[in-house]
Amino acid sequence: MNKKVIILIIVVIVILLIIGGIIINNKQNNKSTNNLDNNTSSNDTNNNEESTNDDNSKSVVIYFSATGTTENVAKTIASVTNSDIIEIEPKEEYTSEDLNYNSDCRANREQNDDSVRPEIKNKFEINEYDTIYLGYPIWWGTNPKIILTLLDNYDLTGKNIYLFCTSGSSGIETSEKEIKEYNSNLNIISSKRFSSSTSENDVKEWLNN
Repeated sequence: MNKKVIILIIVVIVILLIIGGIIINNKQNNKSTNNLDNNTSSNDTNNNEESTNDDNSKSVVIYFSATGTTENVAKTIASVTNSDIIEIEPKEEYTSEDLNYNSDCRANREQNDDSVRPEIKNKFEINEYDTIYLGYPIWWGTNPKIILTLLDNYDLTGKNIYLFCTSGSSGIETSEKEIKEYNSNLNIISSKRFSSSTSENDVKEWLNN
C-alpha cells in the first residue's frame, strides 16, 4: 500500500470522527433544550395553578327580605361581584299584617323581645365562602331578629363580611354595632345603607371604595 492511500484512509477516518462528534454534540444539545422546555412548561403550569388558586376565593350574598326591597339590592350585589346568592327564608313567612308597624304586629313584638329568634326554614352551606355580603331591611332602627338566628346557627368567623341594609331613613350604624357586640369575632370590613332606588352604580361605588 503506497503512502498516498494510507494518507487518504487517515483523512477519511478523521472526517468520520469529526462528523460523529458533531452528531453526538447536537443530540446532547437537543436533549438539554427539551429538558429546559419541559421545565419551563412545568413552571408555567405551576404559575398558572398558583394564579388560579389565588383567584379561587369565593363570595356569597346572604340576605333576608320581607318585601323584596333588600332582595333587589342583593341581586345587584351578586351580579356586580359575581357572587352566589342565598335567601334567608323564615319558617313562618311575614305577611303585610306582620309588618304593619302602626299596630301590635309580629315584627314589632319580635323587635321588642331580645329573646326572640325567628326560625330559618332553609339550610345552606357557607364553609366554602371566604367573603359574605350580608343584607337585611332595617326594623326599628336595627337588623331583624332573624339575622341573630343566622349568627346563632352559622359560624361566620374568619369570613370577610360586608353588611348592607335597606331602609327609608335609618342608617346601618346601630345594626352594625349590635352585630359586632353579638359576635365580637366577626371580621366586618364595611357596611352600607341602600334605599329602594339603589342603582348598580351605587353598589359599584360602595364596593370600589
